[in-house]
Amino acid sequence: MAENHPTRSRGLALAVLCAASLMVVLDSSIVAVALPAIQADLGFTPAGLAWVVTAYLVAFGGLLLISGRLGDLLGRRRVFLGGLALFTLASLVAGLATDAGVLVASRFAQGVGGALASAVVLGMIVTMYPEPRARARAIGVYSFTQAAGASIGLIAGGALTQALSWHWTFYVNLPIGVAALLLAVRVVAPDRRTGLRAGLDVLGALLVTGAVMLGVYAISSAVWGALAAAVVLLAAFVLRQAKARTPLLPLRLFRIRAVTGANLVMVLMVAGMLGFQFVTALYLQQVLGLDALRTGVAFLPVPLVIAVASLGLADKLTARFGPRAVLLSGLGLVIAGLVLLTRVSGSYFTDVLPPLLVMGLGAGAAIPALMGLAMADVPAADAGVASGLINTTQQVGAAIGTAVLASVAASRTASLGGDHREALAAGFRLAYGVSAGFLVAAVALGALVLARRTRAAAPPAPAAPAAEAEPAVCTAGRA
Repeated sequence: MAENHPTRSRGLALAVLCAASLMVVLDSSIVAVALPAIQADLGFTPAGLAWVVTAYLVAFGGLLLISGRLGDLLGRRRVFLGGLALFTLASLVAGLATDAGVLVASRFAQGVGGALASAVVLGMIVTMYPEPRARARAIGVYSFTQAAGASIGLIAGGALTQALSWHWTFYVNLPIGVAALLLAVRVVAPDRRTGLRAGLDVLGALLVTGAVMLGVYAISSAVWGALAAAVVLLAAFVLRQAKARTPLLPLRLFRIRAVTGANLVMVLMVAGMLGFQFVTALYLQQVLGLDALRTGVAFLPVPLVIAVASLGLADKLTARFGPRAVLLSGLGLVIAGLVLLTRVSGSYFTDVLPPLLVMGLGAGAAIPALMGLAMADVPAADAGVASGLINTTQQVGAAIGTAVLASVAASRTASLGGDHREALAAGFRLAYGVSAGFLVAAVALGALVLARRTRAAAPPAPAAPAAEAEPAVCTAGRA
């Protein structure tokens, strides 16, 4: 991507990329509170209803890595635009669905489009912003969309379902998607690409896509045979990458300490934090008796505090203390919030809200620092696949956390019996303790693996030959 954007044009391009990314992120949660209405309207069985969520997660998680690599080969702008168009069209089909099978198929298509669009966004941002301070600020904006998207989705899902119908949880994507497409064509500059002649590892793509899809499905549905198959495919993928002439995921990336450490920390961090959101939504509805809309509103302070931390503080703290220190300190605040929640007894304002505020502040500082670490030392030619990798580890962490915490809470509740409300609360308190355990492991791993200082920006890769560059087009603010 061209690196000498005027400030206004570059800022508008960042806004478009982050708006599209936010739309994709919140789509994974916006439908959650609408599931009972969808089941009643389309006649889903309880087991079949889970596929409204699982179909999206399987496609999205499974295709992030290859989507990032395609961005490096075909151009990240092209892949972003194609994915955004597919996501928007699939949202229309989902909203119009009158049959359970059509809805599940359209959710899978949404996942494909979402993977193509979101896998390359972080790589586009770090290429657009080579200056360390500006890059940290831009990553803070992007990280806000990632961290707050799920909470915003719960709020929007509750409001739309209660005020209109479940169909609008999908229709809401149409104006956002169309506007983002039109603006992206105008303001997101074409980027240089290596071209398919550089090689696409088709076998490696099939192996890793199958491994991640099976893994997400197995964790979400507790099908352990599928998990074993996923492990075998993943091992075969690693062997393939070691031998392939043009690997899908160059193993040299894992020799970069920050890349390896950041991706491992991401799995543990997201397992604790996304799993916590799932558990808290259940606690608010099943223990405190809130309806879908009030449950969404109860999460509203979280994105607000995350916005203050990630947009107003994260870049300054990172410039002053370094990303590693900011990451570990932010995770410490999240752990403190989770520990407070292990003592929750029934009041939102005294027991739930204060920990949410503490966790939002910690997450808003930690996530931009971690995103920056994951991309800081990556050569520009590999920015797409590195972006797809960090997004993939996010999805794996979310699947692990949600499955583990739901199982822990359910098992604890079943073992207690007695008063149903108190048994549920005890199960959720235990789940919060397990969430804190994930975050403690993330802090320990980050302290051990991540270097105390990491370069803020990698040197740009040599320019691709002119024949491989997309034709230049005008962008807003440019002649």
